[in-house]
Amino acid sequence: MPQKILNELSTRCEKSVEHLKSTMLGVRTGRAHPALVEEIKVDYFGTPTPIKNMGSVNVPEARQIVITPWDKTAMKAIEKAIQSSSLGITPQNDGSSIRLNLPELTQQRRVELKKMVNKMAEEGRVAVRNIRRDAIEALKKLEKDSKITEDDLKKFQKEAQDKTDAFIKKIDAALAEKEKEIMAAFRVRRELHAFRLRVRRGDGTQFFMRN
Repeated sequence: MPQKILNELSTRCEKSVEHLKSTMLGVRTGRAHPALVEEIKVDYFGTPTPIKNMGSVNVPEARQIVITPWDKTAMKAIEKAIQSSSLGITPQNDGSSIRLNLPELTQQRRVELKKMVNKMAEEGRVAVRNIRRDAIEALKKLEKDSKITEDDLKKFQKEAQDKTDAFIKKIDAALAEKEKEIMAAFRVRRELHAFRLRVRRGDGTQFFMRN
């Protein structure tokens, strides 16, 4: 019985972490990724349907997404769904496919996105801690009903805490990776600008060698 509780804790926490990662994939960072649009729901004959179930989603260029619907009559509905989403991008419909060109993010927008993903991560941590709380309460009930000893309870509580800590670390790692992705393009642009300034002054070679 205690092992079943701990296994359920692991399963629920894993789902929470995967949900967080999936949600973070949908945060636009300036780099194209199919996940930005795949889960957008389209009103397809009265049924909310994810774009990924309606056609192929490809990334031909670093900041471009191309959606090719299997049913061309759904083009307008897909276009409308994208316009109504939080992406903030105007789709281009050429009659056979829909193209999304992602604009480069400003520094201010990147700071806002960092705050957004930090909030997502904190919500993920809270979800994991709530799952741990449920597991601890279930274990305490077993001890109260004399199904496990007090020493057993302490052992299983520690195991529950260790599992929770491991999932929190996964959340922290996902957050760090997303923050890195958000700021990466800005750093490249800043370094390129600095390089151009140095080239104008005649010392671009030294800058290039140092970087």
